Amino acid sequence: MPSIAGGGGWRLFSAGRGISWLRLRRLQRPLLSSLASGSGGDAPHLPVVIVGAGPVGLALSFLLAKFGIKCTVLERSMEFTRHPRAHFINNRTMEIFRKFDGLAWDIERAQPPVDLWRKFVYCTSLSGSILGSVDHMKQEDFNKVISPISVAHFSQYKLVDLLLKKLDGVGFQTCFPDELGGSSTQDLLLENKILMGHECSSIQLTDDGILVGASFNNGGRVQERKLHCGLLLGADGARSKVRELAGISMKGERDLQKLVSVHFVSRDLGKYLSSERPGMLFFIFNPDAIGVLVAHDLEHGEFVLQVPFYPPQQMFEDFNAKVCEQIIVKLVGWEPADIQVLDIKPWAMHAEVAEKYVGCDNRVILVGDAAHRFPPAGGFGMNTGVQDAHNLAWKLCLLLNGIADPSIIQTYESERKPVAIFNTELSLENFKAAMSIPATLGLDPTIANSVHRVINSSLGSIIPRNVQKVVLEGLFSIGRTQVSDYILSENNPLGSLRLARLRSILDEGKSLQLQFPAEDLGFRYGKGALVAEDCAESTYQAEELKHSKRSSGEYIPSAKVGSRLPHMLVRPLSASSEGVFSTLDLVSGDKIEFVIIIAPLKESYKLAQAMLMIADEFELSAKVCVMWPQGSRDVEAKGSISELAPWTNYVDVEEIPRATVNSSWWEMCQVNNKSVILVRPDEHIAWRAEPDMVRDAYSDVRRVFSQILSLNRPQV
Repeated sequence: MPSIAGGGGWRLFSAGRGISWLRLRRLQRPLLSSLASGSGGDAPHLPVVIVGAGPVGLALSFLLAKFGIKCTVLERSMEFTRHPRAHFINNRTMEIFRKFDGLAWDIERAQPPVDLWRKFVYCTSLSGSILGSVDHMKQEDFNKVISPISVAHFSQYKLVDLLLKKLDGVGFQTCFPDELGGSSTQDLLLENKILMGHECSSIQLTDDGILVGASFNNGGRVQERKLHCGLLLGADGARSKVRELAGISMKGERDLQKLVSVHFVSRDLGKYLSSERPGMLFFIFNPDAIGVLVAHDLEHGEFVLQVPFYPPQQMFEDFNAKVCEQIIVKLVGWEPADIQVLDIKPWAMHAEVAEKYVGCDNRVILVGDAAHRFPPAGGFGMNTGVQDAHNLAWKLCLLLNGIADPSIIQTYESERKPVAIFNTELSLENFKAAMSIPATLGLDPTIANSVHRVINSSLGSIIPRNVQKVVLEGLFSIGRTQVSDYILSENNPLGSLRLARLRSILDEGKSLQLQFPAEDLGFRYGKGALVAEDCAESTYQAEELKHSKRSSGEYIPSAKVGSRLPHMLVRPLSASSEGVFSTLDLVSGDKIEFVIIIAPLKESYKLAQAMLMIADEFELSAKVCVMWPQGSRDVEAKGSISELAPWTNYVDVEEIPRATVNSSWWEMCQVNNKSVILVRPDEHIAWRAEPDMVRDAYSDVRRVFSQILSLNRPQV
């Protein structure tokens, strides 16, 4: 049997023109079995291998499992880290988690009360003067105006715990080397497993997939397990081994700052801050120390302190537990009796995006931090990664089931890479906004970096490191006098001026921001698995230019192609159905299904019928949503039965506009109700048209689905 890949690429749909595209797809579908049972010696052959069991890798595993795709996850560590790391989950990611068997509600129940984390606090110490604060939650967040769910504050390791429980519910198991035995393990024993202690050590492109080498320690001896897979997904973080082995480089700014991350607990400190000055982030500036404290959970006293350091004069090894405790006490302003340092890690801040997301003949795909590394300002890293996984999963499912062409993988890159580039720029702007605060107080970070460079260039090769360290820290100590009580005082003209500037920055929203609804919910795919509207390219470029700088943050709902489906509450118009739900819930979270949204108009019904018929030809699941105006009755909606017959896969719903804005769903989306909207399984709009602009419904709709699925085959 011929190979699906070989000679430099995948060879699906290579037969002559004398056979129809649909018949061809059905005849060639057995070729896709090479993704599940191909050659490769004794190596197990799996459809998908995912490297990395962080939030992104686990989210991707869950989605594939829900869609019936078998996969194996390789995780190099023997245990999941308890270092909190990421902690902010934005609106769009929470919307995605709503479809993860109730994960979003699990997060909401387990996270700290919002009043304990809604603020950023700027102070001289945790018990000293408050220089200012910013409340990052608005009333519309609680009213759920633009989204059916609010943002969340939830430590990464806790999210991983919940994801593992969800994976257990869909048949996944976590396994260790001693439970699997030697390197020769049958593929069926590896399906839907997370292999702990397995590091991706080699990859080799074969005729029908990727041969992956996974090294592991078995009884004190390092062995290598071979897995043969159709697709290798690199979700292994910022220092991705998959990216390195695939020869994919990163572009952007490196080493913006080096920091030490100190994970510690103190219930005394948590109790004090909960009652006196609750917040998520504390920016602390005093003559003895400078740092940013992340309050992961005030109720349980769990914190992470971020402290900048400057090698080679200051080395990570200098920051032992005792030194870190001393820094914590200086920043707190008093000594909590129960400080316990749990973990200390170094990390470097980068702003980079991979040159490409897909490599090795479309067999290797980068996801999450493996594809992009952002400054933490704004919390874009994990959120962008989960959204990468959400974009990719449905495409892989359609590919592996023989419905989409392998080139659909390229639409993952064409859609997600521009988002990563934009988020890189936005997080850089947000980081610079954060740095404006210490600069205003006389602690300009650029001066500190310049001093560091001068010492490196002029003293680095002349005097010993320990002497350089004394010089550097002495200069930094002199610099920190700018935030002494004497200078930073309303009674000091210079201090008074600086404090006034600080308040102005905070009041005008020019400091570090937490929420970016216009970007989190309003981003739009310009090209990819969709059919762009006329003049879409120039419009898209204009929007990119408009959003090249930080926007006001206001999200404006839109039904433009590539946009996320706007949220509005609706209720089913059926005597047997009750309840209210979001328009986003029209899209299934349990299967790959397209949704066609129409108003109850005769021409729209006709076009929807054609779309259902063509979707059936493509063996795609699709349903129609008939959007009725507020006040419609069940008896009116019964007209959909005859208009859509013989199709029964539809739902009639009634709009529930917000009381403050009495506009229809169509008006909110800035389109008229003659529009017919096709929504993808990831809740993004794939196509929009008005029936009177469609010349040949069946031919045009067939072209639309072909383009979405990257088929683009001659129609017969």
